[in-house]
Amino acid sequence: MATDFKSIPIIDIGPLLAKCDDPKMGQDSGVAQVVKQLDQACKEAGFFYVKGHGIPETLLKQVKNLTRKFFELPYEEKLKIKMTADSGYRGYQRIGENITKGVPDMHEAIDCYKELKPGMYGDLGKPMEGCNQWPIKPTNFKMLMEEYVSLCTELSRNIMRGIALALGGSPYEFEGERAGNAFWVMRLIGYPGVHSANGSDIPKKDIGCGAHTDYGLLTLVNQDDDITALQVRNHSGEWISAPPVPGTFVCNIGDMLKIYSNGLYESTLHQVINSSPKYRVCVAYFYETNFDTAVEPLDICKERTTEAKKFERAVYGEHLVKKVQTNFVY
Repeated sequence: MATDFKSIPIIDIGPLLAKCDDPKMGQDSGVAQVVKQLDQACKEAGFFYVKGHGIPETLLKQVKNLTRKFFELPYEEKLKIKMTADSGYRGYQRIGENITKGVPDMHEAIDCYKELKPGMYGDLGKPMEGCNQWPIKPTNFKMLMEEYVSLCTELSRNIMRGIALALGGSPYEFEGERAGNAFWVMRLIGYPGVHSANGSDIPKKDIGCGAHTDYGLLTLVNQDDDITALQVRNHSGEWISAPPVPGTFVCNIGDMLKIYSNGLYESTLHQVINSSPKYRVCVAYFYETNFDTAVEPLDICKERTTEAKKFERAVYGEHLVKKVQTNFVY
């Protein structure tokens, strides 16, 4: 459960990544230190920054810059990849089309998901079947984003090995049937500055994204370096800012990891309020379980909490589809 944290810790995961392919990685003193920090951060805040992650800062910036260039295009050009149910909920959504708890959010976005072939998961996967809609402009958009997704997937898998150790399991608890074929989601998000949201077609509210928790295992947030907008709620209900730390990702755990941990780790409420006059770009990558995985508390976590499981089993794909089908208007 989240505590009354006042700031979000920064963890250098370099030692973890250096040993991430060693089955005995947990015996390494450097890894043990990272694991201890991950455990504390997941228990106290559910949020942490990571540095030493190995993804070049130049790529982090390129991804944001290309995203910004897309959002600067005329509305008619952006509509060429408009999201619909028929597109598997992939593509562009304009400001106000994303809904959080019934209220339109002040952001525009491109939504991308791991591509599902027809019939791959039967009726469970049918709403999410389809190919991602990548814009033709800016050039090289698809190539760069797919490279970025590949690197984020590998990084997330390795961070999850550290989290598995933190929970008292083997490094591979979240592989195989749980997340060996991990589903992923990426949202490329643009938040208008306070002075640019004056059009009559834009909802009159200042919440870029309303308070919510994430759905899966782990989120990597790549945010603009010069705008503080992400806020995380602590146990007392205070909103704690997560200011940009250049070269890092802001990470947080999601609903599926909360279930796996039997409540040891919290999927913490967070929101986005862009009070700056500048347009803000954020690229959020979500690392999930296998699409059809039935998630329930791990035995090691039931032992640590000295009680029977707190949560009923949840099938990730059902959880995602339910959220997606209530999060958008057209």
